Amino acid sequence: MTALGLLYPGHSAEDDYQRIELLLGSDIRVDVVHTDIGEDAHRVDALREMGAPGRLAAGVEQLRLSGAEAVVWACTSGSFVYGWEGAHEQVRALALSAGLPASSTSFAFAHAADELGVRRVAVGATYPDDVAALFADFLREGGAEVVAVRSSGIITAAEVATWGEAELFALARAADHQDAEAVLLPDTALHTAAHLPALEKELGKPVLTANQVTVWEALRLADRRVNAPTLGALFTREPIVQA
Repeated sequence: MTALGLLYPGHSAEDDYQRIELLLGSDIRVDVVHTDIGEDAHRVDALREMGAPGRLAAGVEQLRLSGAEAVVWACTSGSFVYGWEGAHEQVRALALSAGLPASSTSFAFAHAADELGVRRVAVGATYPDDVAALFADFLREGGAEVVAVRSSGIITAAEVATWGEAELFALARAADHQDAEAVLLPDTALHTAAHLPALEKELGKPVLTANQVTVWEALRLADRRVNAPTLGALFTREPIVQA
């Protein structure tokens, strides 16, 4: 049994992780511990407070007791708002607090793009323009070429959680760009786990979503590789061997 630990802010799309756990198989457990979201706002100051060390550390003991082998801060905006170096400091503090390998959803996107061997990406964000731009900057710091950014201007995770299939596909189509090798949909408040193969069929390219890459990152930290086609191209490819 491989136990994965996720720290998830508040309550919005955490049922995605239950679905992903079922799709992965019976020997993988995805444990979700909810952190205090504070003010539910896609605003830089609120997001930085959401990802503050004290808020993350509060959930660590519960994950340790669950037997988790790795921990991921399951929040994109609450990590990339610190910038590339600041997000590294956030993860280092989390690893020290947990005594476990640690990462965040923002780094999961960067690592997943590397896994797929893609460099040119398009971003479809639920966030306001300024927050979406910070995610694009983060990806560039990680070596990606961001060819397009589409933002939706939504302020709260609670509103994002109400989106269904129609809104999700509209965002993905609007974000896509002819030069993009993959489309990235950040926000762990967005339900995507049930739609990954259909999204990739619709766009004709890999689609990386926040809850999908978060679990993949936890598996990577735990040194597990799982073939699960229902979770998209990220879960069906062999690792890219760098020359």
